[in-house]
Amino acid sequence: MYIIYGTYIIWGLSEVLLNRFVRAGKSDKQAADNHSELYIWVTIGISIAMAIYASGKFAFPIFGNAQFELIGIAVIFIGIILRFAAIKQLGKFFTVDVTIRKDHVLMQSGFYKYVRHPSYTGSLLSFLGFGISLNNWIGLALIFLPIFFSFINRMNIEEKVLKEQFGSQYTDYMKKTKRLIPFVY
Repeated sequence: MYIIYGTYIIWGLSEVLLNRFVRAGKSDKQAADNHSELYIWVTIGISIAMAIYASGKFAFPIFGNAQFELIGIAVIFIGIILRFAAIKQLGKFFTVDVTIRKDHVLMQSGFYKYVRHPSYTGSLLSFLGFGISLNNWIGLALIFLPIFFSFINRMNIEEKVLKEQFGSQYTDYMKKTKRLIPFVY
């Protein structure tokens, strides 16, 4: 049980710290975020609360054996690792708010060769893992689907800004690279 709650705490703190310290600066070209960051955080908070409540209230287990809930914990860690590896690769150009930094370049190598938003892929994997760790189909749906759609909204905003900044270079990149899942979507 400690490993489950410890994982939740590590994951949550990593996101809060990332949100606190990796923001656009005054010299960055601020883009029209359309409050998508706030929308994501509100969606996450409501989805977590609803998923935990539903998982405790309704019995629709994913696994017959509760030990398999640890699969969810493993998926959370895989998501965290992927997210932070993608952030590290993007380096100084990564921010939690939609912005274009001075001398911004379009990353098309590493993870970004296969998906346009590997950081979101990692984050979504973590939410999928959280849903699996709740061992409840309703909880899984309540945690994953609203957050997935809020991320889609955010990606639409980001891609609009990137098209404005990079023009045909970005639209060409979009044609050859999937959004979240290599070779699929």
